[in-house]
Amino acid sequence: MANGTRRLGAIAIVAAILASACSSSSATPTAAPPTIAPAPASGVNCVAGTIITSGSTALQPLIQDAATAYMGHCPGATITVNGGGSGTGLSQVAQGYVQIGESDVLANTKLATPDADKLVDHVVCRQGWIVVTNKDVTGVTNLTTQQNIDIWTGKDTNWSQVGGPNLPIVLIFRPQSSGTRAVFRNIVLGGLNESTSGGQTLTEDSNGAVTTAIAKTDGSVSVIGFAYYNAPANKPILNGLQLDGADATIANVGSGTYKLAADGNLYTLGEATGLTAAFLQFMMGPEVQGTIIPKDSYGPVSK
Repeated sequence: MANGTRRLGAIAIVAAILASACSSSSATPTAAPPTIAPAPASGVNCVAGTIITSGSTALQPLIQDAATAYMGHCPGATITVNGGGSGTGLSQVAQGYVQIGESDVLANTKLATPDADKLVDHVVCRQGWIVVTNKDVTGVTNLTTQQNIDIWTGKDTNWSQVGGPNLPIVLIFRPQSSGTRAVFRNIVLGGLNESTSGGQTLTEDSNGAVTTAIAKTDGSVSVIGFAYYNAPANKPILNGLQLDGADATIANVGSGTYKLAADGNLYTLGEATGLTAAFLQFMMGPEVQGTIIPKDSYGPVSK
């Protein structure tokens, strides 16, 4: 009887050990699970790396805001946005110094054919420009195409000749590399060269610098992108003029009523890859096309 009792006790102990082992194998581990990085925002293809863009200062506010948004979604990406003018951006991307060249004009208008043919154009928006004057140019709210030609070619040198005050006209130019200057010359001046002698002229190297110069220079006139004119700090200190009676608005650009407009082009040296391709994809996505573009006074890509 005693031996039977011992055998039963041993069996019970073994059963308890087996039960404990089974229980331990199915228990939740005490160690914390590995940390999993959050998924990127829906529709954003995150690629790590570093790229540089340069060129059009008219496009610069849009590209900067888009780059900031992309980097917010994708912390492993660094996108540096520089200005310099369309000609500079095209030259730098053709030489491989930057990954994206921003331009208001087509590459073949600024580069020799061999260099232009190496580039791939990515149209990302529509953009418009507006003729602006210093606030002391009162009584002028509209200039016709012919009046602009007369002013910029030096035929008219005083604002009184177009219904304004008795005040000398001061022309503020952009450099020859500027896409803004090229667009205005082609669309409004009909390809005519501006007068750089016989009147008062200044030259500034960016849309932002022109904006500042116009606000500080009596009798001055120039051309800037909608994004600069509509900035809350700038609009109150400038006079924005109609062109041929049409208001300078994106709606009028879209309808064709307002003609001083062009595509915004981002050029790459060959087909884009890596972060460059991902950023261009983001530029065409709903966040940029539907939210950032209208906020910054641009228009979506024309169909």
